[in-house]
Amino acid sequence: MISLRCTKKLLAKLPLLDDGRLHSRNPYLSIVRDPAANPLSGWHANLLLLQRRQCVLFVHDVTRFPVFIPALKKNDFAELDWFFQDGFMNTLLKAGAEDHQMKAAEMLLAPLVCNSDKGTDRSIMGTLNQMGQDLGFMLDYDNISVIDLSPYKTGAWLAERPCRIKSRRDCIWPKQAMLDLLGS
Repeated sequence: MISLRCTKKLLAKLPLLDDGRLHSRNPYLSIVRDPAANPLSGWHANLLLLQRRQCVLFVHDVTRFPVFIPALKKNDFAELDWFFQDGFMNTLLKAGAEDHQMKAAEMLLAPLVCNSDKGTDRSIMGTLNQMGQDLGFMLDYDNISVIDLSPYKTGAWLAERPCRIKSRRDCIWPKQAMLDLLGS
């Protein structure tokens, strides 16, 4: 299982099962069942409204690696688990992941288990907000429609910028941090 902390806005849109899981149409081959032991576990997600379109931005807690899913409709929120898996794997491809890193990611993927935003890390929420603002500025500056964005390329673009973490003095580069995580 992969632990996902959602903002209240996003949590209100999700049709969750009793245990906090989303409906999943794909079987997972995860080798790790315990969320605490899974290095891919620990994500935060926020619902963004960009050009009147509902978009979801995920950020991995440790690496700050983003996954962007644009223009979701009401029925798509029931399949958010599938959209996350697809977005994560394809964003890794666009970020230049090698074959062994892709296989490691595939083996670590598991169903999402959603929690409310209680107990969230403010540093991660700051990163989520900063990336959301960067997306909004990019759309306005380049005069692009959010529907025309490639979600995988956009996620890889967001992963190319340094992020500050409250507990560290130096910056973290999300793309390199995720590729290192999957390479080890």
